[in-house]
Amino acid sequence: MKERLVDPEVEAFDKEEELSLRPLKLTEYIGQKEAKEMLDVYIKAALKRNESLDHVLLYGPPGLGKTTLAQIIANELGVNIKVISGPSVERSGDLAAVLTTLNEGDVLFIDEIHRLPRYVEEVLYSAMEDYVLDIMVGKDNQTRSIRVNLPPFTLVGATTRFGDLSSPLRDRFGVVLRLNYYTNDELAEIVKRTAKVYDAKIEDAAVLNLARRSRGTPRIANRLFRRVRDFADVINDGVISNDICSKALTKLGIDDDGLDYTDYRYLRAIVETFNGGPVGVESLAATISEEVSTIEDVYEPYLLQEGYIKRSNRGRIATEKAYDKLNVKYLKGLFS
Repeated sequence: MKERLVDPEVEAFDKEEELSLRPLKLTEYIGQKEAKEMLDVYIKAALKRNESLDHVLLYGPPGLGKTTLAQIIANELGVNIKVISGPSVERSGDLAAVLTTLNEGDVLFIDEIHRLPRYVEEVLYSAMEDYVLDIMVGKDNQTRSIRVNLPPFTLVGATTRFGDLSSPLRDRFGVVLRLNYYTNDELAEIVKRTAKVYDAKIEDAAVLNLARRSRGTPRIANRLFRRVRDFADVINDGVISNDICSKALTKLGIDDDGLDYTDYRYLRAIVETFNGGPVGVESLAATISEEVSTIEDVYEPYLLQEGYIKRSNRGRIATEKAYDKLNVKYLKGLFS
């Protein structure tokens, strides 16, 4: 399948390059002003009291900087961070093994925490609340529980699907922060910073052009920057002009608003196959041969944010903006 450059779930870099672009302190982190202000207060208060920071839950669409914020939290606290992914933890023992290696004050970051199996998730309850770990050992009638004391630590969970978290787990987070899509001005600052890291020359107009087509997502902005830089290196001595930027992104199939062939395929399915909707997400997924979760987590957030579609209790509905994007005459108003 063709690579999708504007897929916010796909990592853009190898680990070394990714780390070079990530800010290390809250003062270096661009955007998410409210979340930064709240974290700054909570971190300073924890340090002043010489306590572990309360458990933090970060949620929002992919690619907005949840992993970066988790690493910044550890840096600001001056502690180590251990990183695991929810889908990779298949047994309670896997999580217990990680928890028992934590030192006092350490940060445990669990990405995609909503994908932890429920029986594994239950291990976290006592660990988060009382800093203890109850482990069952033995078999059949010989089973017994062993309690292991844990040092105070901070769990930072990240999720793109806040509603999929169970209430018992959600309620154990003292700090819950939503990350929102970035403004074009914020993305422009990120593009400038990335250009500086790579020592690349870029025109101001090209910066704004890239920001506008990045779908409010820093991860996408950085990925598009790298692709445009390739074009500039080959045909313009490394200088990223606005003309080079526009030509490169058009060649890559990304329009002026950041939509690509996948977005058009999705919108055409609603408008042309289902007459503008409403259409259920299961039917839509079957039509474009995608998973329901991919549509809900990857395709729809930005299209909803920008007003191309609406959700109703009957399904997805294409708006007049979607019809305009597809150059299809909008007739809905005649029948509504």
